[in-house]
Amino acid sequence: MKILITGNLGYVGSPLVRELRRVHPGATLLGFDVGYFAKLVTSRAPVLADSLLDQQYYGDVRHFPEEILAGVDTVVHLSAISNDPIGNKFEEVTLDINYHATRAIAEKAKEHGVRNFVFASSCSVYGFAQDAARTEKSELNPLTAYAKSKVLSEEALARLADSSFRVTCLRFATACGISDRLRLDLVLNDFTAGAVASGEINILSDGTPWRPLINVKDMARAIVWARARAAESGDFLVVNTGSNEWNYQVKELAEAIQGILPSTVISINRDAQPDKRSYRVDFGLYRQLAPHHQPAHNLATTIQELVEGLHGIGFHDRNFRSSNLIRLNVINDLMRTGVLDHNLAMAE
Repeated sequence: MKILITGNLGYVGSPLVRELRRVHPGATLLGFDVGYFAKLVTSRAPVLADSLLDQQYYGDVRHFPEEILAGVDTVVHLSAISNDPIGNKFEEVTLDINYHATRAIAEKAKEHGVRNFVFASSCSVYGFAQDAARTEKSELNPLTAYAKSKVLSEEALARLADSSFRVTCLRFATACGISDRLRLDLVLNDFTAGAVASGEINILSDGTPWRPLINVKDMARAIVWARARAAESGDFLVVNTGSNEWNYQVKELAEAIQGILPSTVISINRDAQPDKRSYRVDFGLYRQLAPHHQPAHNLATTIQELVEGLHGIGFHDRNFRSSNLIRLNVINDLMRTGVLDHNLAMAE
């Protein structure tokens, strides 16, 4: 078994590599990553997940070396401009990396006989939905460049899927939790970091928007399932990936952190304009199809792991939103120092 993971040197990649190596100890695991965030190690683990790979390749997904697909039976495609602030600043680049490159890699994978293609999509494709929880059959309402790129990619992958090329699009809830390469530009991680560093959580909205969440380790469990899912679920599958119990209003997340760190002060901007990104999601199909790979973490354990992980690295930065734990800051620094050009490509 040979598995290629694109974007493995990011937030999701580290837990995924660990889980794949645990479940498939004899598999050949390959990584492909441009390396923007490779140095941002925040783990005190004695062995990083990177060392569990058989081979690491470096490169830009827009110039993907198809020869590394030889003998690969599964591609897990994580590579993407991965949040709204970056996507909004670099809309065309986001489309190139998140959509055009995804389609091209999938086409090459199919040509090289890859049997399974697992795509990290997002529940953000639902955009704003204040009524019923969204199912896979609900109307899509992507509001950002990131979300739009996911919709376009799903559509392209649907056209490629057949009995020889099984495609699974995992519409993940918002990621959270500890990882070897921690991100703090995710709502639960941001709130927890604020509580640890300053004893404060500042909610910029009125606290009422809904967000579905999933622990990054449970994302890895879902990918393991998708790689080997039953043929009966179809050649092409889109599935909301998370848990119904993890649909929370933003203020509830802050209150849960306060329950673990009782001295935390929560401030809410009750005069804020309505948040356009508010939606609940129905994860019933995922529960039905993957009963043995359901999320194993709950909100309290995820917060506790984040608190312990932040304490473990001596985190106390009140100005962390200006640090390299925010992905856009890393991109801006790489551009400022001439490492990246205006297209987010490595400068010549």
